[in-house]
Amino acid sequence: MGNTLYVAGEQGADANGKLVPGGIGPETRATLETIQKVVREAGFQMKDVVAVNVYLADIQDFGEMNKVYKTFFPDPKPTRTTIQAARLVNDARIEISAIAVMHQ
Repeated sequence: MGNTLYVAGEQGADANGKLVPGGIGPETRATLETIQKVVREAGFQMKDVVAVNVYLADIQDFGEMNKVYKTFFPDPKPTRTTIQAARLVNDARIEISAIAVMHQ
């Protein structure tokens, strides 16, 4: 197994692939829960995440997104880029990709 994991862009979808209702907070939580699941299933931990890209449909959602985001990553937090995208697939409010590196 390699020591680097690339997690493709994930959105706040439920088990049926539908976006969770309730706005940016619930979508962010569902997105990060999916990323956490992928990371753990690959044998990594959230502390191994070194870089995150966050794409928001509305940059005004940053504050609420950040409240949820902070609960998923221990200090030191991974480097993060956050941008507003003109439109996300499925009309999602958020999409997140990540890179994890296992330190040996």
